[in-house]
Amino acid sequence: MTASTKLRKRVLSGMRSTGKLHLGNYVGALDNWVRMQDEYQCFFEVADWHALTTDYADTSRVKENSLEVALDWFAAGLDPEKSVIFIQSHVPAHAELHLLFSMITPLGWLERVPTYKEQRENIKDKDLGTYGFLGYPVLQSADILIYKAEVVPVGEDQVAHIELTREIARRFNSFYGQRGDVFPEPQSLLTLAPKLPGTDGRKMSKSYGNTILLTDPEAVVRQKLKTMVTDPARVRRSDPGNPDVCPVGDLHKIFSDRATMDKVNVGCRSAGIGCIECKSWAADALVQLLHPMQERRKKFEENPRLAWDILEAGTARARQAAAETMDDVREAMGMSLAYESPAAKGAK
Repeated sequence: MTASTKLRKRVLSGMRSTGKLHLGNYVGALDNWVRMQDEYQCFFEVADWHALTTDYADTSRVKENSLEVALDWFAAGLDPEKSVIFIQSHVPAHAELHLLFSMITPLGWLERVPTYKEQRENIKDKDLGTYGFLGYPVLQSADILIYKAEVVPVGEDQVAHIELTREIARRFNSFYGQRGDVFPEPQSLLTLAPKLPGTDGRKMSKSYGNTILLTDPEAVVRQKLKTMVTDPARVRRSDPGNPDVCPVGDLHKIFSDRATMDKVNVGCRSAGIGCIECKSWAADALVQLLHPMQERRKKFEENPRLAWDILEAGTARARQAAAETMDDVREAMGMSLAYESPAAKGAK
């Protein structure tokens, strides 16, 4: 680790290993991560244990999905020379710290996490009445604090999780920080991601089946755009439309250049263009974004071992950082792995 790296604040973030990523993942997090690499000391984890909180019944694709996530990360521009990129379950110390945190985390703290109730209400096809699902924010806190991360980039829906992490750090320090705080209280770095609709107009999500994948070839992107919903008030070609209430208009605002946006605004509102033409322009912008990523991804698809080697190297670096933290944790708790005589202990 260089001196300049030590001066930068440390960041931890990750994604569950659910397979190939879509544009919502890119706009909501990945694009921001790529930019953060030059400003922060970044740790990015493929969170395969977190994937088990809802998909524990079938683990047959977890490893494959983890690799797919990593390939999309590398394709988008995450650089192993700038960031530590690793798989969560390959750093067992996460589980040890999770166990220790679970001993001090009040049950009420977990039951009040907003996403816990929301997911219990919205995900009806899986049994979420498990200890792992209730306790996953504690594992998330361990993920963050084991690297002593000072900053965590999140969307608004995750701010409560970071506040819980701060509370756990504060509680641990109050119990065991007699010689100084063991953990920092990380700050949320709010990621103001623009609204990205899926092809049906709802939020882009794999669970809705409305995604455009980062790996979709041009023909697939164009076909998906052809079926995308538009301004419901524009029934006929001659009806004027409103790009501000149209999902395709939302795509233009994120991905199209100013000249194209001007054509969309004038043409749609005056009925000078049809939805098919407007969708074609949106597809042009998406293809222009995705093509370079897909070209970078090819070398990893042709040689997956190359990606796995990068993950193994990142895991080694993550393990080293995690081990240093766990030494501090055990020392603070009086549970060091090294033998210490009562006389030596009393002399401290």
